[in-house]
Amino acid sequence: MTINSNTAYRFADTVVAITGAAAGIGRTTAELFAQAGASVALMDISPAVLEVASALGPTHQGWIVDVSVADSVARVAKEVIARFGRVDVLVNNAGIGPLASAEDFPLATWDKTIAVNLTGTFLVARAFAPGMIAGRHGRIINLASQAAVIGIDGHLAYCASKAGVIGLTNCMALEWAPQGVTVNAVSPTVVETELGLTGWAGETGDRARAMIPTRRFAKPAEIASAILYLASGEAAMINGANLLIDGGYTIT
Repeated sequence: MTINSNTAYRFADTVVAITGAAAGIGRTTAELFAQAGASVALMDISPAVLEVASALGPTHQGWIVDVSVADSVARVAKEVIARFGRVDVLVNNAGIGPLASAEDFPLATWDKTIAVNLTGTFLVARAFAPGMIAGRHGRIINLASQAAVIGIDGHLAYCASKAGVIGLTNCMALEWAPQGVTVNAVSPTVVETELGLTGWAGETGDRARAMIPTRRFAKPAEIASAILYLASGEAAMINGANLLIDGGYTIT
């Protein structure tokens, strides 16, 4: 899929690793980085990631990985480094968002959400950061959510996990920036991916849009473009930030 982008950022000779890259924001981000000249390592639990990577061309490669499993992450990180030699930019995008009321939230669902969204972000960052630190250069962008800073009905574990991602981002940014690695978070509102439009369809979506000052949801390319900016040299002084891309929802 060709994405029209006016970005002036160029990432030739840059290696980018992206989790959750088989669809949605992750896939769009991979496509924009590829168009900007980067070599992309696409990671996802879905086997579809292999076809997505293949469609981008021979300078890119896909891996099947469960980010919540330490051994799976370590294995794939080792293979990515063996294939590309290093990783310059890491985008932690993999996430899930099962819903239930707070009083009835199943423990197994809570554990899985935290494992993927929060522990997964930690495991993947921990796997790739040493190489960045050794080279004294790197960019890590963690996908949080507007749900990290507000409450959303039915999103107990999701809100908690994404708030944790911001805390994790802050600590990594504090520790790693002196060694040349910046760490930032991006927090979108509902995004017009297949998953987002399914979960926020009909009257539920209409009500949500009406609460956003821009009166619409975000487009995947808008989130991906912000990620490219944070990965660029122009954003070298941005560290420990949480970029809210929510049309002003959290100011209401």
